[in-house]
Amino acid sequence: MSVEPINLPLGALPGADRLLLLKGGMVITMDDALGNFASADVLIRGTQIIAVGSELSAEGVEVVDARGMIVIPGLVDTHRHAWEGQLRRINPDSPTLEDYCNATHFSFAKYYRPQDMYVGNMLTALGCINAGITTIIDNSHNARSGAHSDAAIEALQDAGIRAVHAPGAPLSGEWESTNWPGDLRRLKGKYATEPNALVSLAMMSQIDREQWAVARELGLNIVTEFFGAGMATELDALQEEGLLGPDNIFNHCTCLPDHGWSILRHAGVKVNVCPRSDAHYGLEDGVFAWQKAVDHGMNPGLSVDNESSYSGDMFTEMRVAFYLQRAAAHSARFHGKQPAPDLLSARQLLKAATVDGAACAGLESKIGSLTPGKQADIVLIRTDNLSIYPSNNALGTVVHAAERGDIDTVIIAGRIRKQGGVVLGVNREQLEAATEESRAYLFDKAGYTADPFAESFSPLHTH
Repeated sequence: MSVEPINLPLGALPGADRLLLLKGGMVITMDDALGNFASADVLIRGTQIIAVGSELSAEGVEVVDARGMIVIPGLVDTHRHAWEGQLRRINPDSPTLEDYCNATHFSFAKYYRPQDMYVGNMLTALGCINAGITTIIDNSHNARSGAHSDAAIEALQDAGIRAVHAPGAPLSGEWESTNWPGDLRRLKGKYATEPNALVSLAMMSQIDREQWAVARELGLNIVTEFFGAGMATELDALQEEGLLGPDNIFNHCTCLPDHGWSILRHAGVKVNVCPRSDAHYGLEDGVFAWQKAVDHGMNPGLSVDNESSYSGDMFTEMRVAFYLQRAAAHSARFHGKQPAPDLLSARQLLKAATVDGAACAGLESKIGSLTPGKQADIVLIRTDNLSIYPSNNALGTVVHAAERGDIDTVIIAGRIRKQGGVVLGVNREQLEAATEESRAYLFDKAGYTADPFAESFSPLHTH
């Protein structure tokens, strides 16, 4: 280990002979061929789903009682800066992207040690698991050294989450720039040799032909923060040079003109949209790009982006997306704008948070639906809690009503990570001690005095 691990005795993933049966739940498969089930069983062997149907059984099977629960595929967050975990809600009213950067990149980020990367990633990963997010694309744009990247990856491994870890160059401060992006070769050899490992590797980079070439040499996807109004002019040249393809993952895509969307679709670029962060930080016009993506025949994933200003759950992300899109569509219709957009449905949003998220991460053959043969990444949501009982519509309950506290069970690759409403294997005393030490160190180095009632972020030292 690069840093002292927080004790999470997960052990190995389930062996191929372990059988687990989720019995009697209301199952939303997100597989059009399978459909949904008012009451069904899900049979898991090792890490894989092997059957979905009624009255399933097997000798020696371990049974999880799913009666009174909604069973869904694990949620996928296609863009999260996990290293910021200990900075949660430090800047709740942040009005601009610059203000966000002042509260992260230009203050605390410069002083992160490997152990701070570990703590941030661990907090984020555990929070995701608690909220039913079983997969994240970890946009790790604070890879100050090989040791920092090691610590970030090992935290994800220790937490037991499925992740695509994309290290990237910091935006400020001193770092081992002479070893970047060359360190990706070492990381791939150390962490990305096992095809069934939960943590895989990508690269985070802005438009940089030399860096993109290294990623492609190594067979890694390329994650880019893409703002359409400011960056669209570069797309024609990238297309002409053959530098756009299905291995590109573009975040945000705000204000991208129609010509740019046509280029992305033609090239097969994968995109994700950020309902909350685009509005919160006023990224370009502040409007998330769902409608434009859909209008151009693309199926974007959803992303939380970061937790420095708001919560880290996908339920809130889906709801914000639903109402922002509905408000825009109703407004267009009311004011006679034609054609007015079709209204977004609950199922479309759950698809964005599962199937489309999996495709954005390049994992559509492994996760995203409860299809036999795919990995058993599964979430069980209780419907007997007073806030959501009675559940008269499963999709409505999941998208419009469920909260992380309603999640009873989370399974990742067949391994139970949350059960009975509790994330398993977490040594809270050790986790909290590591977190408090990290926060105290970072606050001191940045000259920041914590104020739990502050309405804006005001460190003594900024860029």
